[in-house]
Amino acid sequence: MRLEPFAEAHLSLIAGLLADPETLRFTRIPEPTPPEFPREWLERYETGRREGTREAFVALDDTRTFLGLALVPSIDREAREAELGYMVVPEARGRGVATEMLQELTRWAFAQGLERCELFIDARNPASARVAERCGYVREGLLRSVHHKGEERIDATVWSRLPGDPG
Repeated sequence: MRLEPFAEAHLSLIAGLLADPETLRFTRIPEPTPPEFPREWLERYETGRREGTREAFVALDDTRTFLGLALVPSIDREAREAELGYMVVPEARGRGVATEMLQELTRWAFAQGLERCELFIDARNPASARVAERCGYVREGLLRSVHHKGEERIDATVWSRLPGDPG
């Protein structure tokens, strides 16, 4: 698996991911997803890339099959910390792809000079929590009712990793 910057050429690849009920359930992607969302999402990440405030990568296997997205929704350069995230297409789940994506994304973040990586994982998503644990992230606690999704408020667990933590 390899990561490459999310770009215009990848827009057609993410349609299935954005239509997946599990992806929508556990992410901040709006439901229903507006038709203009993929392009606006890409534009936000491209702007953030230029400003140094966010980054996004597509994950591809050796045959260039799309496996998912590895995201950095926010980068605080002054505090040297970032929020990371990952989404895996349904066909690639259960094969270690999320773990590999998060490991690679974490390496990228520390190579950028960041000193703290954070994950905000929907409290109802134990599979993602297991990925965080496998990648050396430490669960710090629960943020109650931190995000509004549709008609409900979502609780999220907070995870972090520092450069000196064991991987």
